Amino acid sequence: MADRYYLYGIFPAPGPSELEVEGLDKQQVRSHPLEGFTFLYSETGQERYLASRKNLLGHEKVLEEAMQHGHRTLLPLQFGLIIEGWEQVVQQLVEPHGSGLNRLFERLEGRREVSVKVLWDQAAELEMLMQENASLRQERDALEGKQLSMDQIISIGQDIEQAMNARKQGIITAFRAALNSLAVEAVENDPMMDSMIYNAAYLIDWEDEPSFSQAIEALDAQFEERLRIRYNNFTAPYNFAQLDRLD
Repeated sequence: MADRYYLYGIFPAPGPSELEVEGLDKQQVRSHPLEGFTFLYSETGQERYLASRKNLLGHEKVLEEAMQHGHRTLLPLQFGLIIEGWEQVVQQLVEPHGSGLNRLFERLEGRREVSVKVLWDQAAELEMLMQENASLRQERDALEGKQLSMDQIISIGQDIEQAMNARKQGIITAFRAALNSLAVEAVENDPMMDSMIYNAAYLIDWEDEPSFSQAIEALDAQFEERLRIRYNNFTAPYNFAQLDRLD
């Protein structure tokens, strides 16, 4: 049987050499130099890994510990990547995409990815909308206790939906205005749940993180207790280490 290795990420050579990090299946994480790159891996006897919370966090933990040891320029690999011998990596990754990998390293040098997720309480926002919007409140109150036609139900539903969307867009615009200018790049991703209205990743210079954090705190104060902001200032740069996003 061919040797099987689980891959975590790629560094520019020389990369880490003596990391005391435990990977999936409690295997020692090692590094392997290859064609000017250094791959972080551990041995495995499995053909595939279940994308469980434990395994996903284990994969991420390896990358974050490598970064915490000073190896910040990193291309994280997708969860579950298993190879059978290093020649497979040369043929399928290094030879066809080596120049692209080096361009990604240049983009990430001296930079870090941070993420911002914004959540709101839709019911509370709707109540606030009704308190602030007199015409919409009057429209709703005028229909209370009446037998409504389908057209009436659709009409007021559309008015409320448009007003809520405008409210949501106002929040998103405020976050873009405050944060985008502080970043080298920004990527907006789909919300992960109904209560999430904004989900973005930013590529910033390492030394600029305190300023970015202060901007987040200012936004939190601006919206008082209306929003829950999840800010992660230390993560592997998944959003900015993608070959298909190169110019």
